[in-house]
Amino acid sequence: MALDDTVIAGINFLAVLLSVPVIGIGIWLAMQTDNSCVQLLQWPVIVIGIVILLVALAGFVGAFWRMPRLLLFYLVAMLVVILLLASLVIFIYAVTVNGSGHPAPNRAYLEYRLEDYSGWLRRRVEGSYKWNRIKKCLSSTTVCAELNQTYRLAEDFFGARMSPLQSGCCKPPTACGYTFVNPTYWISPISSTSDVDCTLWSNDQMVLCYSCTSCKAGLLANLRREWRTADVVLVVTLVALIFVYVMGFCAFRNAKTDQLFRRYKQGHN
Repeated sequence: MALDDTVIAGINFLAVLLSVPVIGIGIWLAMQTDNSCVQLLQWPVIVIGIVILLVALAGFVGAFWRMPRLLLFYLVAMLVVILLLASLVIFIYAVTVNGSGHPAPNRAYLEYRLEDYSGWLRRRVEGSYKWNRIKKCLSSTTVCAELNQTYRLAEDFFGARMSPLQSGCCKPPTACGYTFVNPTYWISPISSTSDVDCTLWSNDQMVLCYSCTSCKAGLLANLRREWRTADVVLVVTLVALIFVYVMGFCAFRNAKTDQLFRRYKQGHN
């Protein structure tokens, strides 16, 4: 039985290690400017990672110190955690399957439209209360100020491959016809336009286009890109976790079968 316990403990230790990429990707999301302002995905990911760690540790302790009830708790709890992680993976894919940038004339960067994204994501940035909080957070960052430090000439700026957040929030939409002075300061065109975003642009560095629909779209484009990166890590971890769980379940079942067989032989001797 000692060998079986050692095998099960080793398998559960692998599950402990698999909590690291989940917690790590949650921390990585929390460190991204857009995710830190919106605060949607990072905490569920971090919580699931911590739960995986705690459940796997319980399985490791149960196997190492031969505590069948703790091992049984591990098998049931880990199955629930795997289902939760699988649900999260599917959810992230579903809300990020749509959305892409649109090319602008004579520009290397892309521009973004809010209607391209899933309804669930759009609802996270719609409504004055929600967006005012996000807008205040974004305007306090250096996302737009970094453009002024990097690009001096219009040709360099128009050839830049900036992030969706910078494209949507730090400059007026290209269709508005503003004249470039520097990345965050533009001269308004004489002719009026029907695009509401064109009237919302301001050279005030705390305002810029943070109230624009394009800024909301750029934020969602940024979130989509980062969430899909996180989803790849979670999918790989999920597959590995399922494999480790099946190995642990089989080892536990074999150990219990051997134990019952030995008791049966002892009862007939």
